[in-house]
Amino acid sequence: MTGTDGQTPEAVPDHPGKRAGEAGPARPAAEPPIWTARMLATLDKGVIGGKWYSLIDKLYPETTLRAAFKAVATNRGAAGVDHVSIEGYAENLEANLARLSAALRTGNYRPQAIRRHYIPKPGSQEKRPLGIPSVQDRVVQTALRMVIEPIFERDFAQQSYGFRPNLGCKDALRRVDELLKAGYIHGVDADLKSYFDTIPKDRLLALVAGKVADRRILALIQSFLEQSVLEDAQEWVPEHGTPQGAVISPLLSNIYLDPLDHLMAEKGYEMVRYADDCVPRRH
Repeated sequence: MTGTDGQTPEAVPDHPGKRAGEAGPARPAAEPPIWTARMLATLDKGVIGGKWYSLIDKLYPETTLRAAFKAVATNRGAAGVDHVSIEGYAENLEANLARLSAALRTGNYRPQAIRRHYIPKPGSQEKRPLGIPSVQDRVVQTALRMVIEPIFERDFAQQSYGFRPNLGCKDALRRVDELLKAGYIHGVDADLKSYFDTIPKDRLLALVAGKVADRRILALIQSFLEQSVLEDAQEWVPEHGTPQGAVISPLLSNIYLDPLDHLMAEKGYEMVRYADDCVPRRH
């Protein structure tokens, strides 16, 4: 956005001492069962080399998986290809979590295929493809997000509002209003078509590996990116993208666009990035 004289007006600080485009808060929202006081202190200071090497042991404990299941149950959702509903999984919850914990600990966990479903696309006659993972896969993805999200949230740019904890479309609109009042009058509205479905998997994994060096966590993320899709009687593995409907996909999508966010800020552009359905996710 630019001003009436073609010059860039002074940016509006999001809060005292911090301008748009700078890294987010040093201590993002984190799950207490996973992120201990010691880990949060390390997050504040930064780890040696900028990479986290040991994270899998934070993911497979039953306490982590139980917290993840609670989040999955709260979000509801349909059953996956195995036809196991949230209620069905909860009937033998402790036994299911114990088996899942053992599979993750020993490296024997493998995600199931994703059930393809189509939902109406707002403002269009087209339908949006939605992937529905099994309840168990949603539990693992939620636990994975709980483990790695604070690492990336720490450095996400301030002008990114989509799919982030405690942020949503209203926050993005407030930011636009601040910029308009600061003197910006020209804006460009851009939309990424089929963004989730077109993210290059290798580049995305490389960005994740820039901060996460735990090979088992990286292998787990890769296994979700390589999940097959089941639609009617056909099953295939998409060449690109991260499935819409997968719990981990919104975070991965932000990781991929984060370099762009920071580049735009460095070039002096006031970009406000959000998602069409970015309902705030509260902690």
